[in-house]
Amino acid sequence: MKLLDVFKFKNDQMKMLHLTWIAFFVSFFTWFNMAPLATTMMESSNWLTREHLGALAIINVALTIPARIVIGMLLDRFGPRLVYSGLLILMSIPTFLFAFGDSWTQLMISRLLLSSIGASFVVGIRMVSEWFPPKDVGFAEGIYGGWGNFGSAVGAMILPWLALTMFGGDEGWRYAIALTGAICFIYGIIYYLLVRDTPEGKVFIKPKKSGALEVSSWKDLVLLIIWTLPLGGALAVLAWRLAGMGFISTTVLYATYTVIGLTMIYQIYKILHVNIPILRRGVPEDDKYAFKNVAALNSTYFANFGAELAIVSMLPMFFQLTFSLSPAAAGIIASSFAFINLFARPLGGVLSDRMGNRKNTMLIYMVGITIGLISMGFIDSSWPLALAIAVTIFTSIFVQGAEGATFAIIPMVKKRLTGQVAGMAGAYGNVGSTLYLTLYTFVSPQTFFFVLAGGALVSFFMCYLWLEEPDNAFAEDYYESSVDIANAIHTEPEIPLKRVASDK
Repeated sequence: MKLLDVFKFKNDQMKMLHLTWIAFFVSFFTWFNMAPLATTMMESSNWLTREHLGALAIINVALTIPARIVIGMLLDRFGPRLVYSGLLILMSIPTFLFAFGDSWTQLMISRLLLSSIGASFVVGIRMVSEWFPPKDVGFAEGIYGGWGNFGSAVGAMILPWLALTMFGGDEGWRYAIALTGAICFIYGIIYYLLVRDTPEGKVFIKPKKSGALEVSSWKDLVLLIIWTLPLGGALAVLAWRLAGMGFISTTVLYATYTVIGLTMIYQIYKILHVNIPILRRGVPEDDKYAFKNVAALNSTYFANFGAELAIVSMLPMFFQLTFSLSPAAAGIIASSFAFINLFARPLGGVLSDRMGNRKNTMLIYMVGITIGLISMGFIDSSWPLALAIAVTIFTSIFVQGAEGATFAIIPMVKKRLTGQVAGMAGAYGNVGSTLYLTLYTFVSPQTFFFVLAGGALVSFFMCYLWLEEPDNAFAEDYYESSVDIANAIHTEPEIPLKRVASDK
């Protein structure tokens, strides 16, 4: 697959890729519709404060972690077409509620529900992997993630103009946010009408059981439980931060802890319920996979996407204070970190496809992230501004390229479980941002960059020790086990066996 192939719009593969990255673009455009309008919201209200907006920023990511797990399960069961369309249409409702909210309770609840749209990323990962073979999937996933993620940057550029110029007045921000909800709703319908889950003649293979990720050994069952617990821990940290800011009482905080604890117990029960019967029957040798691969990829997304969200959140203020810049100038410079997504993430996928070894590509990227973040830790007012910007861009290229390299591997860990594997890795990206931003409140910006570098270095060693080069990493078709073939026949008995593994 070449770059020019992306513009062959009559090709069914490319149609699905473009329709899917646009769905992701719409999701991020809607999800981050508040940040560029925050000051406008505050100026038009006589009660909304900076503290309220800070709390809403925390709430904006609260349900993304569990939603990515749940969406991953629904995705592997019902397919990306239905799940993506349904998510976009459903998320338009809290968007409208937020747009016309006139009380703290309404703003808080609607924003909490809207945070679930962050799970949209997971859906496209499976959709793209259904349409592109292993040899091309890295580039395709990079286009999907990089171009779709740009929706947040476009929102930052045009939503203020829509609110202040197009609509105008004290209520202009409400109509601008409502417009994102309308786009979300309309595109959900368009996506449902125009896409297919798989190419002609290919079966969408589902797990035998839904509700939890399948594993292949008793050891992996224990590891899955251990790696599930931090997801609840990150939610507990978010609740603790809100309580510390005075937005929820101690009673509500402990009630939230209780709900999180009960949810974790239920999730562990589902893990046991799904996997104990499978393990007792015995997993066929050709259907086994090592959970350590999932753990390694969780760590990479924690270290790269978690770092990206954390850096984007603090970088404008860092440049403003370090180099005595105006807020506008600092914002423009800091936005370069996000703009790099347009080519850096696809580049990570391309290199994963072309370098002949996906594991080594990942390791090179993690080394680059570590070096870049250590360099950023030394930035101070004595540096030339141009050099500081260059180091920031260098770091961004590796951070976002590593994200592309991560999702170039995920569809190959266990094809029929791609939604759940992507959901868990994606959730760990949000866990990373939550923990990193919490640590940021206790340390200087320079120390913060060193902490991020430490996380990247730990991930490097985890990938070096645990990550395995996938089967059929550069083949025309994904590896399919005897269980995959049996599931495909059970799903579509009228399709001849010889066509089951073909996506050509």
